[in-house]
Amino acid sequence: MVEWWNSLSLLGQIFACIAIPSTIIMIIQVIMMFFGLSHSGDADIDGDVNVDLDGDGVPDGIYGDDVDTDGDFESDAAADSGFRLLSVRGIISFFAIFGWTGLVVLKSGGSTLLALGVAASAGFATMVILALIFMWMFRLQSDGTMDIKYALGVSGKVYLRIPPQRQGTGKVNVMLQGRYAELPAVTDETDSIQFGEEIVVIGISGSNTLVVKRK
Repeated sequence: MVEWWNSLSLLGQIFACIAIPSTIIMIIQVIMMFFGLSHSGDADIDGDVNVDLDGDGVPDGIYGDDVDTDGDFESDAAADSGFRLLSVRGIISFFAIFGWTGLVVLKSGGSTLLALGVAASAGFATMVILALIFMWMFRLQSDGTMDIKYALGVSGKVYLRIPPQRQGTGKVNVMLQGRYAELPAVTDETDSIQFGEEIVVIGISGSNTLVVKRK
């Protein structure tokens, strides 16, 4: 391992430093998906936005069993099915492919410019392919068969940290109508709920945002 590292040029070592951590993160994500801690969906770089209709500074929502889901969840899923190039998984995949491709080109005798160009092209192509795959998967999910009201009382796990007192939106994975769903979530608790913590759904905010608490 040390000999291999020392045999690399400075640029090759940079490529390796990018590729190895990114690949490890990708493997962790795949393992999480197999164990139901992740979903075919993805977290967007621009985050989620809650709408405050009455201007009181608190996202509007409804609680308990009085949930209006007539087409709302379907329309939101359809809106999420658009082409989203910048995502957490997309960027991680870009760096992984960028690093390994650049390293291979350098080891094959390619120039610095060639290695950078081919690596960037391969990484960008990977991002586009992943974005197309997730767009297709979201469109399959938006067929209207999932009714968010069935999430009430369901337990799940946090995928992206949920800020306290509805100061922002996180993501949770729950079993909804027989399949795993990754949905935006807020909490009224005074402390943020961290990744991997177990939660229970206590209400619905807006059309597709869950209100959760620690289990």
